Amino acid sequence: MLPIIETRNLVKRYGDYTALDKVSVSIPKGSIFGLLGPNGAGKTSLIRILTQITAPDEGQVFFNGEPLNPDHISKIGYLPEERGLYKKSKVGEQLLYLAQLKGMSKSEALEKTKNWFIRLDIKDWWNKNLEELSKGMAQKVQFVATVLHEPEFIILDEPFSGFDPVNSDVIRDEILRLHQKGSTILFSTHRMDTVEELCTHLVLIDKSRKVLEGSTTEVRNRFKTNRFTVDTKDPIVFDHFPWQPAAINESHGGLFRSSFSLGEGHSPNELISDLIQNSEIHSFHEEMPSFHDIFIQVVTQPQFQNP
Repeated sequence: MLPIIETRNLVKRYGDYTALDKVSVSIPKGSIFGLLGPNGAGKTSLIRILTQITAPDEGQVFFNGEPLNPDHISKIGYLPEERGLYKKSKVGEQLLYLAQLKGMSKSEALEKTKNWFIRLDIKDWWNKNLEELSKGMAQKVQFVATVLHEPEFIILDEPFSGFDPVNSDVIRDEILRLHQKGSTILFSTHRMDTVEELCTHLVLIDKSRKVLEGSTTEVRNRFKTNRFTVDTKDPIVFDHFPWQPAAINESHGGLFRSSFSLGEGHSPNELISDLIQNSEIHSFHEEMPSFHDIFIQVVTQPQFQNP
């Protein structure tokens, strides 16, 4: 299947500063794709190229296999980090206007806007000016403006910024619903919990270059350390093992928790087999790295970056 977005060797310069340096990214159709990187890494420059706000100095962008062109604008939804609605305009009127700019008829825009107002329980906001709304309320309106035309590709730049936990969950559920209906989602975020919970693929950009890309499963497996945690009824008798626990302590419920790093040539089954002979096992799991830890490791230690 063709990726919905493919960039090939994108270069973007602002004077003497290179914001993107030969960045090639492939966003699988139907994915929830995390765009990660430190501040100033080049994420915003990439988004501006994808939304045709700016053009690359070098390289190409493809949308569903076609060179990116103005006809694709109606198939893309973009929620910028800096929200951009008209503060002195009525909420309902400007949503209808923005939907028609994306190619919807007025009647279709009206029907879909009303449905969203019902879904998000914002029916009383139709005739309010945006400046009358709180920041969180205004962000709900901006989200509706982004997805009202049911785009194939949705770009969300820090979509949960400013939301309280309840409304964060509401928007998260709507994002997942749109994904289930077929939209591909691009998250640009610093929140690793969002990546952990939602993303199926990711790319990490650092200092204008792509340094890591892949499915979240592939990336986790690349950085796993073959370290396992076990809870047992009794303390482990160390002398019976070809490995030594990295740590042992009494955990909650009176169980003893130990961590083991498996060396070359040893398998988890061997460890379990030896543990069974020495104590009753209550839990056993592999310690997988968090994306926060992976992010820090890749950005601070170049040897972990993609060649």
